[in-house]
Amino acid sequence: MDAFFASVELLRYPELRGQAVVVGGRRAPLPAGAPDGPRQFARLRDYAGRGVVTTSTYEARALGVFSGMGLMKSAQLAPDAILLPANFDAYRHYSRLFKAAVASIAERIEDRGIDEIYIDLSAMPEASRPLAQRIKQAVFEATGLSCSIGVTPNKLLAKIASDLEKPDGLTILGHADIPSRIWPLPASKINGIGPKATARLSAFGITTIGELAATPVEFLVRKFGPTTGAWLHRVAHGEDERELVTEAEPKSISRETTFERDLHARQDRAELSEIFTTLCRRLADDLQRKGYACRTVGIKLRYADFRAVTRDLTLPVGISDARQIRQVAGECLKRVPLERKIRLLGVRASGLQALGEMAGVPPSGQQELPF
Repeated sequence: MDAFFASVELLRYPELRGQAVVVGGRRAPLPAGAPDGPRQFARLRDYAGRGVVTTSTYEARALGVFSGMGLMKSAQLAPDAILLPANFDAYRHYSRLFKAAVASIAERIEDRGIDEIYIDLSAMPEASRPLAQRIKQAVFEATGLSCSIGVTPNKLLAKIASDLEKPDGLTILGHADIPSRIWPLPASKINGIGPKATARLSAFGITTIGELAATPVEFLVRKFGPTTGAWLHRVAHGEDERELVTEAEPKSISRETTFERDLHARQDRAELSEIFTTLCRRLADDLQRKGYACRTVGIKLRYADFRAVTRDLTLPVGISDARQIRQVAGECLKRVPLERKIRLLGVRASGLQALGEMAGVPPSGQQELPF
């Protein structure tokens, strides 16, 4: 989906189309104004706090504002950009709509998150372009939003191709197109080559996918190890044998929040306790909505100096009740130094088991905890 969160917001505020719009910030103000008058929107320059950019329109991206960037830093680049708070309920709603629209045409789908999917079209009788156009039209009719599609022989190339002609793009390429369309791109365009690998490759004079493809595999194996070196060689040549994963079980579910100001466990005890309880309640809601209980509950703290610590506790039975998650997370918290101020707090559930597979286990509210 194209700038998905921002595009959903533009459905609600169409007068912002064509403008630099940033979505994010825990306390970004809602638009104000009289019901019969023009709406007034907050500007990025007025934001104060630790919030980060959730997403931005392409006009804001042209000014250097991208997702994950701190809002205070973004304000230096685009002070006049409109700032909107995130509305995740709306994003989840439109995510369900666009995926249902695609599923009405193609059944084999791998869900890659709220705004991205892989689709297996190999058994479809239609030619690639009209089929892709039909999918794009179905998504637009269901949501009013545009998407970009890459039609290629494998997932690696599809991921790259879907980004080549955004927004509202359609890119079709085969292996014969790799030298002209893929090799000139930065090596970081390959999903899995992150900032650290990019820096290491650059130190060897390798900055593009083509330069990576031209590098002897023996050199890559020597510098990156046998597994990673061989993988770098394969992906640079557009090779990817991964199948679609149409049914994937989550390994963990978590909730975390970064505070607007650093909090101290004693001086800000009441505020921290309320935040902690809310995180546990939301985690329990996530578990129950998705049909899971967890046997391991963990916490994550990041101190004011950015040092992070984690602790977890594994139980003999699975739980999904908010009160019990809060109790177990509290036991984990007792094992963490709390003398310094904290900037982030998180709660994590792992060791997941489907609630339907827990026959004979008492309801979570009646389970006996080992302390």
